[in-house]
Amino acid sequence: MARIFDDALRPVGLKSGQFSLLMSLNRPAPPSIGEVATVLGMDRTTLTANLKPLEKRGLVRVSADEEDRRTRRLSLTPAGEQLLKTAAPIWEATHARIAVHFEDGADKLRNDLATLARIEEAE
Repeated sequence: MARIFDDALRPVGLKSGQFSLLMSLNRPAPPSIGEVATVLGMDRTTLTANLKPLEKRGLVRVSADEEDRRTRRLSLTPAGEQLLKTAAPIWEATHARIAVHFEDGADKLRNDLATLARIEEAE
């Protein structure tokens, strides 16, 4: 699945994981690194490593929290917001293209994948 989305997002210079990371930052208030790590189901070290190329490209801003300088907040830059606007329709079209192959089974597939994620969390 990741390869299909990677191929689809290649024209905008993103991989599927980077798209998911940008999407997780698309919210009114900048989340902390810990919050994003939880949403994406990854540890903070892995998240930090995945942030570096996006930050270097000027798509993501990492800044200290105003109330607790030890906490880092993540936000999209204007360039990140624009890239996300360009990439989102590609992701949606790719998702729709995949879903038709599963017909009535798309919901079952999503549920099965969610079950796998819960099993992994429990171990």
